[in-house]
Amino acid sequence: MAAAMIRDLIGSLQAALGALGRYALFGARLAIETPRALLRFRLVVEQVYNTGALSLVIIMLSGLFVGMVLGLQGFDLLERFGSEESLGTAAALGLLKELSPVITALLFAGRAGTALASELGLMRATDQFAAIEMMAVDPVRRIVMPRFLGGVISMPLLAAIFSMIGLYGAQLVGVQLMGVDQGQFWSQMRGAVEHGDVMEGVLKSVVFGIACSLVAVYEGYHSLPTAEGVGRATTRTVVISSVSVLLLDYMLTAVML
Repeated sequence: MAAAMIRDLIGSLQAALGALGRYALFGARLAIETPRALLRFRLVVEQVYNTGALSLVIIMLSGLFVGMVLGLQGFDLLERFGSEESLGTAAALGLLKELSPVITALLFAGRAGTALASELGLMRATDQFAAIEMMAVDPVRRIVMPRFLGGVISMPLLAAIFSMIGLYGAQLVGVQLMGVDQGQFWSQMRGAVEHGDVMEGVLKSVVFGIACSLVAVYEGYHSLPTAEGVGRATTRTVVISSVSVLLLDYMLTAVML
């Protein structure tokens, strides 16, 4: 029994390392193709719209409610120490450094990531990639790259919008509902939040955008050409992207601190 468990564990580890290697090779191929893909500006802009602009509603609603909850919880905590006027600082640091990039990435994986994976998987299932290759066109360069770049560009923009709406939600609850002084709310925030805090959130959102977009296009492009294969690729996209975001968040936070 113990030997069988060890063999299964070793086999799972080998499979995970093999999958990581395949992701790395595919990511390297995308990195090589990036300069050429940026010349196709119209295709990239279309994918920024599909992955970014079409995700604005869920990002803005989520940012508003997360900011409002942060305002309530932050006020309750700070009131116990007599520091209610620091609510703006706490909300800004929590949103900019942690909540905005992480929650935006999770929402992105659930909405845009699944859309990318299912779209590419359907193209694989209907032999559209084969047809493109018959015309001597590289499907990775023509189809996959604009979608990958669209996701990478959209993620920091969505995270910034999440932060702004979240701060408005925290201000709405803290100032309008709980009675925190508006001047202290914003002045303490401006005095405490530094450039490095903002750049930490930007860096995280860029890394998460690369990770989520890479997972989505890889799973969609390499999905089995069946309805079941497309469904599995979509499911794997959400699961792998979510776990990757949380793991990378810990690693980046540990390094930056």
